[in-house]
Amino acid sequence: MPAYMIITAHIRDREGFVATYAKAAAGLVAKHGGEYVFRGQGPGIALEGDADDGAVVLVSRWPDMATLRGFWESPDYVALKALRQDLADVRVLAVEGEWVG
Repeated sequence: MPAYMIITAHIRDREGFVATYAKAAAGLVAKHGGEYVFRGQGPGIALEGDADDGAVVLVSRWPDMATLRGFWESPDYVALKALRQDLADVRVLAVEGEWVG
């Protein structure tokens, strides 16, 4: 069953984030079998609850949860993930399911 990684991020340094993290992460996503299926074009607006008002949203699709976890736990991504710590506050949710639409 496909798995999806849903990321919300409050980016403090957009230029640094793109230059050091985003491009490299995109390459690793593809290398590990994932693909981006949604990239928000601006900050989100919270309509209800404890949502990430003002965050950007990115969704990637993976063949299954094992592949997604393989990417997330890979040494190359663990090292890259450390680069974003000073650049953005990120929340990541992984879920299995079927895209409806």
